[in-house]
Amino acid sequence: MKDFSVLRAISERLVSRRGAWIALGISLVLFVALFGLLRQADAPGNGPAAPDNSESARAAELLQEFPDADEQSLLLVANRDDGAAITASDAEALGSMATTLEQEAEGDASGPILSDDERAAIVVFAIEAGTDNVGNADALGELRSTVTSIAPAGMTVLVTGGPAFGADIAAAFDGADFTLLLVTIVIVAVLLILTYRSPVLWLVPLAVVGVAEQVANKATAALGDGLGLFFDAGIISVLVFGAGTNYALLFISRYREELRIRDDHREALATAWRHTLPAIVASNVTVVAALLTLALAVIPGTRGLGLSAALGLLIALVAVVFVLPPSLAVCGRRVFWPFIPKPGAEPKRGSVWRAVATRVNRKPVVALSAGIAVLAIMATGLLGTTVGLTQLEKFRVPSDSAAGLEVLSDHFDAGEAQPITIVANNDATDAVLESIEGVDGIVRAHPAGTSTDGELVSIMVTGAFAPGTPESLDLVRELRDLVHEVPEADALVGGAIATDVDARDGNERDLLLVAPLVLAVSFIVLLLLLRSLIAPVLLLLVNLASSVAAIGAGAWLSGVAFGQPALDLQVPLLAFLFLVALGIDYTIFLVHRARTETAALGTRMGMVESVTKTGAVITSAGIVLAGVFAALGVLPLVTLGQLGLIVGVGVIVDTLLVRTVIVPALFGLIGERIWWPGNPEKPRDRKRARELVHEDHAG
Repeated sequence: MKDFSVLRAISERLVSRRGAWIALGISLVLFVALFGLLRQADAPGNGPAAPDNSESARAAELLQEFPDADEQSLLLVANRDDGAAITASDAEALGSMATTLEQEAEGDASGPILSDDERAAIVVFAIEAGTDNVGNADALGELRSTVTSIAPAGMTVLVTGGPAFGADIAAAFDGADFTLLLVTIVIVAVLLILTYRSPVLWLVPLAVVGVAEQVANKATAALGDGLGLFFDAGIISVLVFGAGTNYALLFISRYREELRIRDDHREALATAWRHTLPAIVASNVTVVAALLTLALAVIPGTRGLGLSAALGLLIALVAVVFVLPPSLAVCGRRVFWPFIPKPGAEPKRGSVWRAVATRVNRKPVVALSAGIAVLAIMATGLLGTTVGLTQLEKFRVPSDSAAGLEVLSDHFDAGEAQPITIVANNDATDAVLESIEGVDGIVRAHPAGTSTDGELVSIMVTGAFAPGTPESLDLVRELRDLVHEVPEADALVGGAIATDVDARDGNERDLLLVAPLVLAVSFIVLLLLLRSLIAPVLLLLVNLASSVAAIGAGAWLSGVAFGQPALDLQVPLLAFLFLVALGIDYTIFLVHRARTETAALGTRMGMVESVTKTGAVITSAGIVLAGVFAALGVLPLVTLGQLGLIVGVGVIVDTLLVRTVIVPALFGLIGERIWWPGNPEKPRDRKRARELVHEDHAG
């Protein structure tokens, strides 16, 4: 981008002696005002797992027309501590416990029902459902305390079932957001200290990005409240910290370069601002536009994450572009202490990055082949990878509901905890029951109640398969095929397992729709930034291969190192989006600088110079971003841990292999033609170009 007078005026005023303090004052006023206006906003939860218009969602809506629609059933699973069969006195004690619960916990209890092997029993307890999982968690905590206090001697009683799982997830996140934020800050702080080798400098970008994260937290919460969005606030915090720190690293790196040329640190800041602004804005626009494609997703949590994360990243951009420069202007050159850059103190030419880039440029075919081979090996991790975790597999930490489901599955029909519900016209009850009679996998099916107006009937179907297993999902699909053919029944199949089916279908649909749009957005940004057709196509293909390889490697590591048999439903789409969009970030940082260097040195030597000057900052940014995503591993759900692992691996591979070896090899192999149909200028600095070529051959 040319040094337009408007940008020059903005940059110089932003970091001037007076302008810097004015900018910081305005930022402080806006920060206080926003927090005052948005202080009541709270981040929403993840929302429904299935699309709003899915069959399970429509069935759940119809079930609201039934009496006691506000009640949900919990299962109290009991077994003897010594593993022996339940005696008559044990059963009597469980019956007394159920009666006591009705009085103390204000619910309806029935049972106990003994298993066929008589080693376990269940008591069904209906409670009034809370407005959300957090409300259920509070009620469930009190219920479990009551159950523990009145459980028969020598027996363990665990509370499980659908509401219990939702409540346990909510309880597991108590304090988790604070833990995530704290871990993220520590990771960023440590990596910034190692990067800058200064006990002071790291505080400035961390403070700016930290304030941006707090503003983004409140702004996205308000957006969620206003538009009825659902999203995971932890992911947004990670994105804001990761992207904001990356922008800051790129800007401060160029600022350090300019300080070695100029005496006036404010002039150096203004120049660095103008030179890095196009890359930072292009990087941000790419990720924001990619996130906005999630607005077309049918899964509520995915759709809400796209809109809210886009807002969060825009806030991070504003903070780094308009708050970080005046902050550094006020601090002056001494903020780099003890390694204060001074004019004329050029960095050593023989850096490791120049050595790597020179060798890649000398043998581009070998380097490109080796890089592609590594990506291909990583991608083999996708072989045999499945998508979709069962209820038990979603928890990274132990829970009572998971433990209760395991006991239930050992002694009862596995589908007992989460029965399938068919909602149909009451007049067609017999026809619906007849249509599913004899289906393999059904233990029993019977009418469970009629709607308030008597028009609808709910039919409870207990399956023989554990919830979330392929067999249970196939059973739901088979039931739907059968009951949909019943004339005038208007039957819908719902329940937790049916919701799982719809969630899988919805996530698959979102991946097939959003992934091409993310690639299209990335291509358009590269096209506009590089003014070339060949370079964007090749760079996007490399980025796509890198993303697929990272998902494969992450899936393999998840299975081998952590014993997780499959990827969770949202992981492939979110991992692909973050890997492509954030990977394009580093491509923009590198290739935008390469185009600038090309005008002076030519394409091949320009890329060598670009790798030399950006290698350290891109590597630092990649390590910071990988570390920030790794912080998701502190959260209790496998989904977020898998996402953090895959993106972390992908960013490291992208930084060390793609940006350092594969992309420079492509430029070295294709040369000037990579800018087609553009016509880059011939090297202006012929002397420097000849020196680099001589160094190349001498090496």
